[in-house]
This record gives sequence, structure tokens and C-alpha cells, in this order.
Amino acid sequence: MRFKRTLEMGASVPTGSMGDIVFLLLIFFLATTIFKLEEGLTVTLPRAESGVRVPREKVTHVWVDAHEDISIDDAFVHMDMIEQLLVKKMRENPQLMVGLNMDAALPYSTVDRVLRQLRKANALSVSFTSDLEAS
Repeated sequence: MRFKRTLEMGASVPTGSMGDIVFLLLIFFLATTIFKLEEGLTVTLPRAESGVRVPREKVTHVWVDAHEDISIDDAFVHMDMIEQLLVKKMRENPQLMVGLNMDAALPYSTVDRVLRQLRKANALSVSFTSDLEAS
């Protein structure tokens, strides 16, 4: 005669404290994780070792203040006149260099408009100057 086994051993894992363990692990990992902030690209800008003196007759200075008033070689001009004046000066001296001095509070849209006027005048030799002590 064959007997059926009615006694089966079940394998079970006690899960009563599983939620507590998961919660403690979650807090542990959140407390010990270091979140790296996005730094972007590391760019090292070139620094001038020594400045080169350019003769005054080879440089024209363009000044733009915070109120968007523009002065070219001590003469106040309108934004649309920059191209015409620089084209005339470039005809007189093809090696002309433009010294661009702009206020730090100037909106970038104005900076862009001035740079577009310089590009139209084909004044591609531009020196951006800044007063480090004023900033």
C-alpha cells in the first residue's frame, strides 16, 4: 500500500520587518550619496602675458555706456552710423584696430547690435577692453 505524504514543508521568508529594513537602507543611501552638481565645460581662457602697445593712429575707440550712448573717438553717434564711420576710417587706414569698451550693465542685445555693425564694416580686428578695477 502506498501512502500519500500530506506533510509538505513550505519555504517562507519572514517579511514582517522587510519594510523597516528597506526604509533604513533608503535613508542610509540618501544621507551618504554625494550629488555632483553640473559644472559644464572647464574652459581656461587665455591671459595676456604682456600687452603690446599699438600706435594711436592705428586704433579707433568705440565706447558704449549703460544708457546705450555710443561714442567713436570722442564723437557721439547713433547705432546706425557705426558702420558708415568705420568703413570711412578703414579706407583711410586698412590696418585699423577697433578698441571696444562697453559698460558691464549693458544688455547683451546692444552688444550684439554693435558687433553686427562692426562685422558689416569689415572691422574684424577688434580688441575688447575692460576695466578690472571697476568690476
